[in-house]
Amino acid sequence: MAQATIMDEQGPLRRLMGHVAHRAATIRLAVLCSILNKIWDLAPPLLIGVAVDVVVTQEDSLLASFGVVDPWHQLLVLAAVTVAIWALESLFEYWYGVLWRNLAQSVQHDVRMATFERVLGHAPSWFDERRKGDLLAVLNDDVNQLERFLDKGANDLLQVGTTVIVVGAIFFAIAWEVALLAFMPIPLILWGSFRYQRALEPKYLSVRDAAGDLNALLENDIGGMTTIQSFTAERIEAARLTELSEAYRARNREAIRLSAGFVPLIRMAILVGFTGTLLLGGWFTLEGALEVGAYSVLVFMTQRLLWPLTRLGETFDLYQRAMASTARILDLIEAPDSLVDGEVTPTREEASASSLRLEDVTFAHPGRETVLDGVDVEIAAQTTVGIVGSTGSGKTTLIRLLMRFIDPSEGAVTWCGHDLREWSTATLRSNMALVDQHVTLFPTSVMENIRYGRPEASDDEVEAAAKAAEADAFIRSFPDGYATMVGEGGHRLSGGQRQRLALARAVLKDAPVLILDEATSAVDNETEAAIQRSLHRISEGRTTVIIAHRLSTVRHADRILVLEGGAVAEAGSHEELLAKEGLYHRLWSVQTGSR
Repeated sequence: MAQATIMDEQGPLRRLMGHVAHRAATIRLAVLCSILNKIWDLAPPLLIGVAVDVVVTQEDSLLASFGVVDPWHQLLVLAAVTVAIWALESLFEYWYGVLWRNLAQSVQHDVRMATFERVLGHAPSWFDERRKGDLLAVLNDDVNQLERFLDKGANDLLQVGTTVIVVGAIFFAIAWEVALLAFMPIPLILWGSFRYQRALEPKYLSVRDAAGDLNALLENDIGGMTTIQSFTAERIEAARLTELSEAYRARNREAIRLSAGFVPLIRMAILVGFTGTLLLGGWFTLEGALEVGAYSVLVFMTQRLLWPLTRLGETFDLYQRAMASTARILDLIEAPDSLVDGEVTPTREEASASSLRLEDVTFAHPGRETVLDGVDVEIAAQTTVGIVGSTGSGKTTLIRLLMRFIDPSEGAVTWCGHDLREWSTATLRSNMALVDQHVTLFPTSVMENIRYGRPEASDDEVEAAAKAAEADAFIRSFPDGYATMVGEGGHRLSGGQRQRLALARAVLKDAPVLILDEATSAVDNETEAAIQRSLHRISEGRTTVIIAHRLSTVRHADRILVLEGGAVAEAGSHEELLAKEGLYHRLWSVQTGSR
């Protein structure tokens, strides 16, 4: 059972080593310094035994056999050796401290970046099935838990192992009978440690899950603070947090109750070994079978051997938490790709001249109703296409298919004669610029938020994009102009200002395809008019796809698609659709107040 537990628990550790193999040289050096430090740390009990031997036997001592006969000279030699040993112990303690701590920080950095880069590589549909709180718990709490183990726990395990080996060799060299008694508790201690380890594993996995629940609620509540306060729901959210925090505390309490019982039990086992050494070694010394100095070494070494084992509970506790966290981290890093990348890389010129086609496309989320059903549409190159329809008709799903955030359940989306699944994702998305209804701005300057669309762009190019998006005027009205910090999420800007910065960012990217998903849904009429003027200019010479609830936003489009129930109900220009007096006509009448 113990062996099976070891193999189970080495799983995450072995997997981790595969991800930090480039740190192998540093790991080996840190291990060597830990071992050498412990070897020199175990020397003082030997020196005490030699000192006792000098004082008791004098000219017949062990040191006398090396040519130093005078007892005083022997003590001087012993003092010099003591200074050297303490210096070496201190030196290696410094180096293992530096190496392990820096290694912990480096591995923490490596793992966090590997995890985040893996998260960045997943399609947006992957995030739909996961809670942000869980992801944040892995990227922060779990990575930090691994760092804490490497900072302290790894060295502790190495030094305990070194102690057992070195002290065991010394004991069996001096008196094997006493050694057997001294080592008698160790199997019990190890068995108990592994049993505790096995029992703690599900406890700490439960703790990590509870931490994810807690983070999910905190992230949601902080992001939705306006809603909470507007509904005076502070007490409701505080009650929810109390419930989850209590659950987290309860799960920790279970783990603590189990781990806290470890040390007292180990102490009782240690008492057996220490008492046995004291009595049997003393008996041999009284009978003259063992020198006084050797007996002193055995007594002191027994303490050095057994007392550090009381820390095994704390160390295994730290190790178990770290392995539970490591498993969560590596499960995230090693998760299969949510979308398989292709290899086709058409040129910008090919993309600009080619139509986008949805060929009998059907899409449904697993286990849910169909969102799009048999959609067969061509979006001609360098034209403007509007997509309208009621909520839930599939408009945003269609855009997600074009960007290949999701793949069709049936059918295909093609561009330049290739299924989008054959495209390199980086090439595909570099040829598209998206302005989403939920604008994401970063806590940096206005200039850098626009430049996000093309990081190598000059300041003049950024300003030209802002002018095209009719954002230059309001930007220059700020005291710091383009250097103005927008705040986290752009909270210092109005909704219309955020939308125009997002549009400027898309303009600067200068991609062959421009996609706007409800870009005017949260702006006033004046801002909508400004965005429409911008669109009229920047859509020339590129394919533009506009999703809109406000039909006024798409009335000048070359072609308008009306979605209903996941299918294209009508298609045509604004005038053609009005003339049909169908669904589009009814929507237009409602929005213009003519019915």
